[in-house]
Amino acid sequence: VQLQASGGGLVQAGGSLRLSCAASGRTSSSSVMGWFRQAPGKEREFVAAIRWSGASTGYADSVKGRFTISKDNGKSTVYLQMNSLEPDDTAVYYCAAANGLPFTINYFAREMRYDYWGQGTLVTVSS
Repeated sequence: VQLQASGGGLVQAGGSLRLSCAASGRTSSSSVMGWFRQAPGKEREFVAAIRWSGASTGYADSVKGRFTISKDNGKSTVYLQMNSLEPDDTAVYYCAAANGLPFTINYFAREMRYDYWGQGTLVTVSS
């Protein structure tokens, strides 16, 4: 599975961005797609996850109510709509895919559970 993330950029605080992650290859083997982010000098952290089948989603507390993860199965693409952006949201955002992952937070929020990673896209939020 190959993942291509896009949509990052520079935005003012309070603004919005939509990230996209296009999956190619053996996408049928992946069950869960996740977004993670890594701010300068910090460890990578979980942001949101979604199952390819059904409508189950999960979010980090820090983005609940501001970010929305969605998918287009026909396009094998996952999106992350980010609203009310804050300077603390500044980070490189990565999408990831996992095979056969149970959709519980103990699994989908842990980066070690993911099998494939995209290259990352930079989001910078100015104050």
